[in-house]
Amino acid sequence: MATVAPCAGYPDCTAAVETRRQAVNAAVRAEAGAAFDATLDFDAVLRDPAHPGRMLPGYDSGDHLHPGDAGLRALGEAVDLRALVPGRG
Repeated sequence: MATVAPCAGYPDCTAAVETRRQAVNAAVRAEAGAAFDATLDFDAVLRDPAHPGRMLPGYDSGDHLHPGDAGLRALGEAVDLRALVPGRG
């Protein structure tokens, strides 16, 4: 399971969407290690610490919703590959 990445700046990313995104992410984090074999915190990897509702500009593809090459690289590097092997998370 993975958290939902930030989307501020994308036209459909309203305050209500941000509230739901934060609620989903809190639920995913609360269940980490319990309900899922592994949890990937895409939000923590991609978010701008100065503006947590938005993606770091260097990771943004330009649409404020999808990560670009640098963001995808950061996501890949954040994955502990041992978590993908059953019984070794």
